[in-house]
Amino acid sequence: MTIIVHEPDVNENVRENEKSEDLKLDADFVVPESNAFGQNFRDYEKESVRKAIVQEFYRQNHIYQTYEFAKKKKEQYEKLDKAEMTIWECCELLNEYVDESDPDLDEPQIEHLLQSAEAIRRDYPDEDWLHLTALIHGNYQPLSFMQIYITKMFSNEHARDTFPLGCAFDQSVVHHQFFKDNPDSENPALKTKLGIYTENCGLENVTMSWGHDEYMYLVAKGNKTTLPPAGLFIIRFHSFYAMHRSGAYSFLMNDEDKEMLKWLHVFNSKYDLYSKSKIKINQEEVKSYYLSLIKKYFPEKLKW
Repeated sequence: MTIIVHEPDVNENVRENEKSEDLKLDADFVVPESNAFGQNFRDYEKESVRKAIVQEFYRQNHIYQTYEFAKKKKEQYEKLDKAEMTIWECCELLNEYVDESDPDLDEPQIEHLLQSAEAIRRDYPDEDWLHLTALIHGNYQPLSFMQIYITKMFSNEHARDTFPLGCAFDQSVVHHQFFKDNPDSENPALKTKLGIYTENCGLENVTMSWGHDEYMYLVAKGNKTTLPPAGLFIIRFHSFYAMHRSGAYSFLMNDEDKEMLKWLHVFNSKYDLYSKSKIKINQEEVKSYYLSLIKKYFPEKLKW
């Protein structure tokens, strides 16, 4: 495996300082202290060139993501009648897409996916299902192209964090203040702690906000993937930060959820967030390996 590093146009002393001061080693993977903009990861209050863009994504998302909206989107897209292509073809489309709701990265999404997958591959060489899960966890390009470039109505569907609908919005959800304008906040049946759910009902039975996590989860299930349950759990809940970072909504989880959460913590603790850097992965060098995993766990062509 070859990793090509494109260094910025700076002098040698600066490069040495970056290596010694801005990075720290965590196991075999180098974890950056700062994101692609030189700031702390997921710092939504820090003034930055993208703060206004990110905040507007979250504002619209939190206003329009209602229980009924998410149910309708799931019904619309679980039919998987929008496109047909291989997973790698989908990955290649990501060369055209930069996620503007992400405060940490301004690179095409495929770079993030490959960085995540290769970092996990280094540290967990025997867990090939986890390598593939990392590659496809943000693989929502068909959804993005159809809804961003065709309908242009993307803001309320693509904010980064996901959260349960049908119960009260937890304070730990990023930009919680925008939920005050969400109609569900005033619905007596939906604004209590449990809302429509029962204690420990299991996350499988919870309606989550609509976005790329839910979409890729539907694609994987609908195409009968043989990924283990933990892989599907990671795909569906990797952006559910209120749960896996703040411990919120634990009252909805059952024992199986708590067991699979261990793998989600492995994935999110450093490989999803902290693998976002300026290091470029040579796609052609790693392509054959990931094609073999796709063949192992998915049919050749997928319905999207």
